[in-house]
Amino acid sequence: MKLEEAFYIGYITKTKGLKGEVQLFFEYDNPELLELDIVFADINGKMVPFFVSSYKLQSNGTGYFYFDDIDHIDKAQVLVKKKVYQPLSKMPDRSEEDFHYNDLKGFLVFDETHGELGEILEVNEYPQQFVATVSYKDIEILFPLNEDMILEIDEEEATILVDLPEGLLDIYLNS
Repeated sequence: MKLEEAFYIGYITKTKGLKGEVQLFFEYDNPELLELDIVFADINGKMVPFFVSSYKLQSNGTGYFYFDDIDHIDKAQVLVKKKVYQPLSKMPDRSEEDFHYNDLKGFLVFDETHGELGEILEVNEYPQQFVATVSYKDIEILFPLNEDMILEIDEEEATILVDLPEGLLDIYLNS
């Protein structure tokens, strides 16, 4: 499986006990909707499958997992800090009203001051916020996607109007 064929759900934060149990921190909004029989870890750029033998979800956005063939803390240790994915085929269906910042990939960005900036190439999720990557004047710029910056989203036209903080573009253009 390739990265393009998967969606990100979280990362392994630590091991627990000596029998190979690991803690997974979910960055996916509703982990209880996921079918967690198999997950893929990004190990050195390769999507490595891990079959889930058992798991228990916690109320704090984490879960404790046992994987087949991981029966000792030493085997589990190599998974710590690895990003975890699931195949796109296992992505839960969403209602039409259920909009995510990730849906903005491919949208054309307009800034209230600078006009057209370009297409959103990537939307990355960080622990506190989503960040868009846009190619503006052949330079990749990053800006947070949040309610303070976004003035309007037109889903039919696939455009987004933002009000970037003064000086943000200058940081990229003058470097």
